[in-house]
Amino acid sequence: MAPQKILGMDPVLAGLNAAGEETRLRLLALLAQSELTVSEVVTILGQSQPRISRHLKLLVEAGLIERRREGAWAFFRLAASPGPGALAGDIVSWLDPDDAVLAEDRLRLAEVRHARAETAARYFAAHAAEWDDIRSLHVPEALVEDAMREAVGARPVRRLVDLGAGAGRMLEIFAPHAQRAIGVDLSSAMLAVARGRLEETGLNNVQLRQGDMYALPVERNSTDLAIMHQVLHYLDDPARAIREAARILAPGGRLLVVDFAPHHEEALRDKHAHRRLGFSDSEVSGLLTQAGLEPVLHRELAPTSGENAKLTVSLWLARDPRVIADPAPAASYEAA
Repeated sequence: MAPQKILGMDPVLAGLNAAGEETRLRLLALLAQSELTVSEVVTILGQSQPRISRHLKLLVEAGLIERRREGAWAFFRLAASPGPGALAGDIVSWLDPDDAVLAEDRLRLAEVRHARAETAARYFAAHAAEWDDIRSLHVPEALVEDAMREAVGARPVRRLVDLGAGAGRMLEIFAPHAQRAIGVDLSSAMLAVARGRLEETGLNNVQLRQGDMYALPVERNSTDLAIMHQVLHYLDDPARAIREAARILAPGGRLLVVDFAPHHEEALRDKHAHRRLGFSDSEVSGLLTQAGLEPVLHRELAPTSGENAKLTVSLWLARDPRVIADPAPAASYEAA
């Protein structure tokens, strides 16, 4: 582990002064668990928006938390940088998790997270049959799928896991070339669509599991290839989801992430439950590295001038750096 940055007296005093108030201590404890918007913090702490904004501003100025603007929303989280960020983490670690006030805050945070999940679940249930239509907002899906096949290549795959399997299209493409495939999705409605779709293909090596992206029903060190196709922008904690994906990778296993580049289509948030408006290369590459993976590929598929689509699709491929054993033979990936 890299040594923590040594701080001078001024930033330490600024950090301790900023944290030395009950509401701000509660904020640090919350933001150590989840990235939150101002409105979500207001709901959890039951205080006014101006008061919460003032406390957040003080913590940002002290370097203890980070503010990230995305379209009309602002997200706050515990600072990840060394120095003040490490000080914030230390302060949170000093707090008694059994403190009654902090325990109540955690309960309300769980309610906020549950509300997020219910919003997404309602959307998926209402739009399960329209999933492929939503993908028409970006470059043609055939081009994205070809780029994914090219990124994956012909390397043998014993176990494939599709994280956020949706309507099952990724399984339809990649499962025929794996010895075993698993599709995981939180929505039973989406899994029902996937089951119907996969039954038509005759695939018998696929298992569908209902499960949480943050606690995958998949064993550690078991997966040669994991795919996260258009999943991250729905999640409140992409970093946690990538860490969980890294957990299931076998030595030498790979994670393929496909999502939108940064954009300004607020309608996707309002109408389609997107929590994030895309991701930069530096952000996703950083999350992959923090999860212990080695990024090996980044590619962007931008719409041409003659297309109505406005969104650029990005692909990232990362690998587990541990030594890989000789894999058993498997079929190569060819266009389906």
